[in-house]
Amino acid sequence: MVIGCGGPKKKAPEQPAGPRAFPKVAIPEAYAEDSDRLDYAGTHYWDAYLEGAGPTDSLCVLGVRRGELEQALSNYIALLGRESLPKARKDMERFFEGISEVQRRDTSSQFYTAITQIVASYLYDPNSPLRDEDLYLPFVQGLAESPLTRGDMRPAYRYEAMMCGICPRGSVAPDFSARRADGSTFSLHSVKAPYTLLFFSNPGCQACREIAERISAGYGDVVAKGTMAVVNIYIDDELDAWRQYVSTYPEEWYNGYDFRHIIREDVLYNVRAIPSLYLLDSSKHVLGKDIPFERLHSLMPDVR
Repeated sequence: MVIGCGGPKKKAPEQPAGPRAFPKVAIPEAYAEDSDRLDYAGTHYWDAYLEGAGPTDSLCVLGVRRGELEQALSNYIALLGRESLPKARKDMERFFEGISEVQRRDTSSQFYTAITQIVASYLYDPNSPLRDEDLYLPFVQGLAESPLTRGDMRPAYRYEAMMCGICPRGSVAPDFSARRADGSTFSLHSVKAPYTLLFFSNPGCQACREIAERISAGYGDVVAKGTMAVVNIYIDDELDAWRQYVSTYPEEWYNGYDFRHIIREDVLYNVRAIPSLYLLDSSKHVLGKDIPFERLHSLMPDVR
Protein backbone atom coordinates (compact mmCIF):
# COMPACT_ATOMS: atom_id res chain seq x y z
CA MET A 1 0.00 0.00 0.00
CA VAL A 2 1.42 3.33 -1.04
CA ILE A 3 0.83 6.20 1.33
CA GLY A 4 1.06 9.66 -0.19
CA CYS A 5 2.58 12.60 1.67
CA GLY A 6 0.54 15.59 2.71
CA GLY A 7 -2.84 14.50 1.36
CA PRO A 8 -4.56 16.08 -1.61
CA LYS A 9 -3.14 19.33 -2.86
CA LYS A 10 -5.22 22.45 -2.44
CA LYS A 11 -6.46 23.95 -5.65
CA ALA A 12 -5.04 27.40 -6.34
CA PRO A 13 -7.65 30.13 -6.38
CA GLU A 14 -8.83 30.90 -9.87
CA GLN A 15 -8.02 34.32 -11.24
CA PRO A 16 -11.06 36.23 -12.42
CA ALA A 17 -11.55 36.31 -16.17
CA GLY A 18 -11.84 40.09 -16.15
CA PRO A 19 -11.85 43.07 -13.81
CA ARG A 20 -13.99 42.65 -10.72
CA ALA A 21 -16.20 45.26 -9.11
CA PHE A 22 -15.00 46.90 -5.94
CA PRO A 23 -16.81 44.95 -3.20
CA LYS A 24 -19.07 46.94 -0.91
CA VAL A 25 -18.69 46.48 2.82
CA ALA A 26 -21.41 44.25 4.23
CA ILE A 27 -22.53 45.64 7.59
CA PRO A 28 -24.12 42.99 9.87
CA GLU A 29 -27.73 43.62 10.82
CA ALA A 30 -26.74 43.67 14.48
CA TYR A 31 -25.22 47.12 13.87
CA ALA A 32 -28.46 49.10 13.94
CA GLU A 33 -27.30 52.51 15.17
CA ASP A 34 -25.90 54.89 12.55
CA SER A 35 -22.79 55.55 14.62
CA ASP A 36 -22.10 51.82 14.98
CA ARG A 37 -22.62 51.26 11.26
CA LEU A 38 -20.23 54.10 10.49
CA ASP A 39 -17.58 52.68 12.82
CA TYR A 40 -17.93 49.21 11.31
CA ALA A 41 -17.76 50.53 7.74
CA GLY A 42 -14.63 52.55 8.48
CA THR A 43 -12.91 49.55 10.04
CA HIS A 44 -13.89 46.95 7.45
CA TYR A 45 -14.21 49.02 4.27
CA TRP A 46 -11.24 47.35 2.53
CA ASP A 47 -11.52 43.80 3.88
CA ALA A 48 -13.30 42.13 0.96
CA TYR A 49 -11.18 43.95 -1.59
CA LEU A 50 -7.88 42.99 0.04
CA GLU A 51 -8.96 39.36 0.37
CA GLY A 52 -9.80 39.09 -3.33
CA ALA A 53 -7.61 37.88 -6.14
CA GLY A 54 -6.72 39.68 -9.33
CA PRO A 55 -3.85 41.24 -11.27
CA THR A 56 -2.07 44.49 -10.61
CA ASP A 57 -1.08 46.11 -13.88
CA SER A 58 -1.55 49.32 -15.82
CA LEU A 59 -5.34 48.86 -15.90
CA CYS A 60 -6.21 47.14 -12.64
CA VAL A 61 -5.05 47.11 -9.04
CA LEU A 62 -5.78 43.75 -7.44
CA GLY A 63 -8.29 43.06 -10.18
CA VAL A 64 -10.28 46.30 -9.84
CA ARG A 65 -10.05 48.94 -12.52
CA ARG A 66 -8.06 51.95 -11.35
CA GLY A 67 -10.90 54.38 -11.96
CA GLU A 68 -13.28 52.32 -9.85
CA LEU A 69 -10.66 51.89 -7.14
CA GLU A 70 -10.02 55.64 -7.03
CA GLN A 71 -13.75 56.25 -6.66
CA ALA A 72 -13.81 53.75 -3.78
CA LEU A 73 -10.91 55.62 -2.16
CA SER A 74 -12.73 58.92 -2.61
CA ASN A 75 -15.79 57.45 -0.89
CA TYR A 76 -13.60 56.09 1.90
CA ILE A 77 -12.04 59.51 2.53
CA ALA A 78 -15.53 61.01 2.78
CA LEU A 79 -16.53 58.25 5.21
CA LEU A 80 -13.50 58.87 7.43
CA GLY A 81 -14.36 62.55 7.44
CA ARG A 82 -17.48 61.67 9.43
CA GLU A 83 -15.47 59.85 12.11
CA SER A 84 -13.47 61.31 14.95
CA LEU A 85 -9.86 61.92 14.00
CA PRO A 86 -8.46 59.22 16.37
CA LYS A 87 -10.85 56.61 14.91
CA ALA A 88 -10.12 57.69 11.34
CA ARG A 89 -6.39 57.38 11.96
CA LYS A 90 -6.81 53.88 13.39
CA ASP A 91 -8.75 52.91 10.29
CA MET A 92 -5.97 54.27 8.07
CA GLU A 93 -3.42 52.26 10.06
CA ARG A 94 -5.52 49.12 9.53
CA PHE A 95 -5.82 49.92 5.82
CA PHE A 96 -2.04 50.22 5.53
CA GLU A 97 -1.49 46.94 7.36
CA GLY A 98 -3.96 45.23 5.04
CA ILE A 99 -2.08 46.53 2.01
CA SER A 100 1.18 45.29 3.52
CA GLU A 101 -0.27 41.83 4.18
CA VAL A 102 -1.33 41.49 0.54
CA GLN A 103 2.18 42.39 -0.57
CA ARG A 104 3.73 39.93 1.88
CA ARG A 105 1.58 37.16 0.38
CA ASP A 106 2.97 37.88 -3.08
CA THR A 107 6.31 39.63 -2.89
CA SER A 108 6.61 39.77 -6.68
CA SER A 109 3.46 41.88 -6.99
CA GLN A 110 3.51 45.61 -7.71
CA PHE A 111 0.39 46.08 -5.57
CA TYR A 112 2.08 47.87 -2.64
CA THR A 113 3.69 50.44 -4.91
CA ALA A 114 0.56 50.98 -6.99
CA ILE A 115 -1.87 51.46 -4.12
CA THR A 116 0.43 53.67 -2.05
CA GLN A 117 0.97 55.97 -5.03
CA ILE A 118 -2.80 56.33 -5.46
CA VAL A 119 -3.33 57.07 -1.76
CA ALA A 120 -0.57 59.69 -1.75
CA SER A 121 -1.99 61.38 -4.86
CA TYR A 122 -5.38 61.73 -3.18
CA LEU A 123 -4.37 62.62 0.38
CA TYR A 124 -1.06 64.48 0.00
CA ASP A 125 -0.80 66.01 -3.47
CA PRO A 126 -1.27 69.79 -2.94
CA ASN A 127 -3.53 69.91 -6.01
CA SER A 128 -5.87 67.16 -4.83
CA PRO A 129 -9.35 68.38 -3.81
CA LEU A 130 -9.38 65.58 -1.20
CA ARG A 131 -5.97 66.26 0.33
CA ASP A 132 -5.89 65.68 4.06
CA GLU A 133 -2.59 65.57 5.93
CA ASP A 134 -4.26 64.36 9.12
CA LEU A 135 -5.54 61.23 7.36
CA TYR A 136 -2.33 60.75 5.40
CA LEU A 137 -0.16 60.89 8.53
CA PRO A 138 -0.71 57.31 9.82
CA PHE A 139 -0.38 56.00 6.27
CA VAL A 140 2.92 57.78 5.57
CA GLN A 141 4.23 56.76 9.00
CA GLY A 142 3.67 53.18 7.90
CA LEU A 143 5.48 53.82 4.63
CA ALA A 144 8.41 55.39 6.48
CA GLU A 145 9.03 52.36 8.66
CA SER A 146 7.87 49.40 6.58
CA PRO A 147 10.48 46.93 5.25
CA LEU A 148 8.31 46.75 2.13
CA THR A 149 9.24 50.35 1.30
CA ARG A 150 12.38 50.90 -0.73
CA GLY A 151 15.21 51.92 1.57
CA ASP A 152 16.05 55.05 -0.41
CA MET A 153 12.45 56.26 -0.08
CA ARG A 154 12.11 55.94 3.69
CA PRO A 155 13.89 59.24 4.57
CA ALA A 156 11.52 61.15 2.25
CA TYR A 157 8.51 59.48 3.86
CA ARG A 158 9.86 60.27 7.34
CA TYR A 159 10.12 63.92 6.32
CA GLU A 160 6.55 63.89 4.98
CA ALA A 161 5.35 62.30 8.23
CA MET A 162 7.10 64.99 10.27
CA MET A 163 5.53 67.75 8.18
CA CYS A 164 2.07 66.18 8.29
CA GLY A 165 2.30 66.15 12.08
CA ILE A 166 2.43 69.97 12.21
CA CYS A 167 -0.81 71.68 13.33
CA PRO A 168 -3.10 68.65 13.45
CA ARG A 169 -6.83 69.18 13.68
CA GLY A 170 -7.78 70.08 17.23
CA SER A 171 -4.43 71.63 18.12
CA VAL A 172 -3.98 75.34 18.84
CA ALA A 173 -2.65 77.16 15.78
CA PRO A 174 0.79 78.68 16.48
CA ASP A 175 0.66 82.41 17.09
CA PHE A 176 2.72 84.87 15.07
CA SER A 177 2.85 88.60 14.41
CA ALA A 178 2.33 90.26 11.03
CA ARG A 179 2.92 93.79 9.76
CA ARG A 180 0.40 95.73 7.70
CA ALA A 181 1.30 98.02 4.79
CA ASP A 182 0.97 101.07 7.10
CA GLY A 183 3.56 99.64 9.50
CA SER A 184 1.18 98.61 12.29
CA THR A 185 1.25 95.05 13.54
CA PHE A 186 -1.20 92.45 14.78
CA SER A 187 -0.97 88.86 15.98
CA LEU A 188 -3.04 85.91 14.87
CA HIS A 189 -4.33 85.25 18.39
CA SER A 190 -5.37 88.89 18.82
CA VAL A 191 -8.00 88.45 16.09
CA LYS A 192 -11.41 87.91 17.70
CA ALA A 193 -14.10 86.08 15.74
CA PRO A 194 -16.05 82.82 15.96
CA TYR A 195 -14.04 81.62 12.94
CA THR A 196 -10.70 82.73 11.53
CA LEU A 197 -9.69 81.86 7.98
CA LEU A 198 -5.89 81.90 7.74
CA PHE A 199 -5.05 82.55 4.09
CA PHE A 200 -1.43 82.22 2.90
CA SER A 201 -1.13 84.08 -0.41
CA ASN A 202 1.35 85.65 -2.81
CA PRO A 203 1.02 88.87 -4.85
CA GLY A 204 0.20 88.24 -8.50
CA CYS A 205 -0.67 84.58 -7.89
CA GLN A 206 -3.64 83.73 -10.13
CA ALA A 207 -4.84 80.90 -7.87
CA CYS A 208 -4.63 83.26 -4.87
CA ARG A 209 -6.67 85.87 -6.74
CA GLU A 210 -9.33 83.29 -7.53
CA ILE A 211 -9.51 82.10 -3.91
CA ALA A 212 -9.71 85.70 -2.68
CA GLU A 213 -12.61 86.35 -5.06
CA ARG A 214 -14.40 83.20 -3.90
CA ILE A 215 -13.95 84.15 -0.24
CA SER A 216 -15.43 87.60 -0.91
CA ALA A 217 -18.31 86.19 -2.98
CA GLY A 218 -19.14 83.32 -0.65
CA TYR A 219 -18.36 84.77 2.77
CA GLY A 220 -18.28 88.55 2.35
CA ASP A 221 -21.43 89.02 4.41
CA VAL A 222 -20.13 86.60 7.05
CA VAL A 223 -16.94 88.66 7.35
CA ALA A 224 -18.98 91.90 7.48
CA LYS A 225 -21.03 90.52 10.39
CA GLY A 226 -17.89 89.57 12.26
CA THR A 227 -18.66 85.85 12.19
CA MET A 228 -15.46 85.11 10.29
CA ALA A 229 -12.19 87.02 10.11
CA VAL A 230 -9.80 86.57 7.19
CA VAL A 231 -6.11 86.76 8.09
CA ASN A 232 -4.26 87.08 4.78
CA ILE A 233 -0.51 86.53 5.22
CA TYR A 234 2.47 86.83 2.88
CA ILE A 235 5.45 84.73 3.99
CA ASP A 236 8.10 85.41 1.32
CA ASP A 237 10.59 88.23 0.72
CA GLU A 238 9.44 90.31 -2.27
CA LEU A 239 7.91 93.08 -0.16
CA ASP A 240 7.82 95.69 -2.91
CA ALA A 241 5.59 93.42 -4.97
CA TRP A 242 3.42 92.70 -1.91
CA ARG A 243 3.02 96.42 -1.10
CA GLN A 244 1.94 97.12 -4.68
CA TYR A 245 -0.62 94.32 -4.58
CA VAL A 246 -1.99 94.39 -1.02
CA SER A 247 -4.48 97.17 -1.78
CA THR A 248 -6.42 94.77 -4.03
CA TYR A 249 -7.48 92.74 -0.99
CA PRO A 250 -10.58 93.75 1.01
CA GLU A 251 -9.84 96.37 3.65
CA GLU A 252 -11.80 94.46 6.31
CA TRP A 253 -9.34 91.58 6.07
CA TYR A 254 -6.23 91.36 8.25
CA ASN A 255 -3.64 91.78 5.48
CA GLY A 256 -0.01 91.53 6.54
CA TYR A 257 3.37 89.92 6.00
CA ASP A 258 5.54 87.79 8.27
CA PHE A 259 8.15 90.42 9.06
CA ARG A 260 10.00 88.12 11.45
CA HIS A 261 10.20 85.30 8.87
CA ILE A 262 9.29 82.69 11.47
CA ILE A 263 6.49 80.88 9.66
CA ARG A 264 8.87 79.31 7.16
CA GLU A 265 12.10 79.37 9.19
CA ASP A 266 10.55 77.85 12.32
CA VAL A 267 8.09 75.76 10.24
CA LEU A 268 5.09 76.92 12.24
CA TYR A 269 2.82 75.74 9.43
CA ASN A 270 3.35 73.25 6.63
CA VAL A 271 2.78 75.65 3.74
CA ARG A 272 3.62 73.32 0.87
CA ALA A 273 1.93 75.37 -1.82
CA ILE A 274 0.37 78.80 -2.25
CA PRO A 275 -2.50 79.50 -1.76
CA SER A 276 -3.18 77.59 1.44
CA LEU A 277 -6.15 77.84 3.80
CA TYR A 278 -6.44 76.99 7.50
CA LEU A 279 -9.74 77.31 9.35
CA LEU A 280 -9.63 78.09 13.09
CA ASP A 281 -12.33 78.32 15.73
CA SER A 282 -12.80 81.13 18.26
CA SER A 283 -10.02 79.74 20.47
CA LYS A 284 -7.70 79.33 17.47
CA HIS A 285 -7.99 75.55 17.45
CA VAL A 286 -7.41 74.08 13.99
CA LEU A 287 -10.62 72.91 12.33
CA GLY A 288 -8.99 72.27 8.98
CA LYS A 289 -5.42 72.54 7.67
CA ASP A 290 -4.50 73.25 4.06
CA ILE A 291 -8.10 72.64 3.11
CA PRO A 292 -9.71 73.06 -0.31
CA PHE A 293 -12.05 76.05 -0.45
CA GLU A 294 -15.00 73.74 -1.14
CA ARG A 295 -14.64 72.12 2.28
CA LEU A 296 -15.06 75.34 4.26
CA HIS A 297 -18.83 75.21 4.45
CA SER A 298 -18.88 71.68 5.91
CA LEU A 299 -16.53 72.83 8.68
CA MET A 300 -18.79 75.74 9.61
CA PRO A 301 -22.24 74.12 9.78
CA ASP A 302 -23.68 76.97 11.86
CA VAL A 303 -22.75 79.59 9.25
CA ARG A 304 -25.37 80.52 6.64
